[in-house]
Amino acid sequence: MSSLAAIRPDSWDLPLFLHVLGAFVMVGAAVLAAAFLVPAWRNASVDALRVGYRSLLYGALPGFVVMRVAAQWLYDEEGIGDIPDEPAWTAIGFGTSDLGALLLVIATVITAMGVRRSNAGGARIAAALIGALLVLYVVAIWAMTTKPV
Repeated sequence: MSSLAAIRPDSWDLPLFLHVLGAFVMVGAAVLAAAFLVPAWRNASVDALRVGYRSLLYGALPGFVVMRVAAQWLYDEEGIGDIPDEPAWTAIGFGTSDLGALLLVIATVITAMGVRRSNAGGARIAAALIGALLVLYVVAIWAMTTKPV
């Protein structure tokens, strides 16, 4: 009997799987966007801006939605909100998620305006916002893995 036979679908933790999958997609798409927004800013390349925009629109935003919905599902299913002294890592996670959503939407709108106008002028602001977003994601990943008190 192989070790894969021991994995049954009824033993999967679907909300946790979706939360981690959404986070992977969101962070990966944000890194891809940063990899194209920085050259768009430096070279005024509309093509690089377009790829950065699409990675935010088709990767980071849907990944965020999946991550955030699954996080709330986990929070409710595990009863974390019912704990008298709520763990700090949940506050860090929700805080970075809320601020991250704002930065992500603003960066997506700025890049969309640049693509629409065929002008890479907003790439500097979008690249800075995505850079700040990636720093927030590193803090959230640290909080989710180390679970500080």
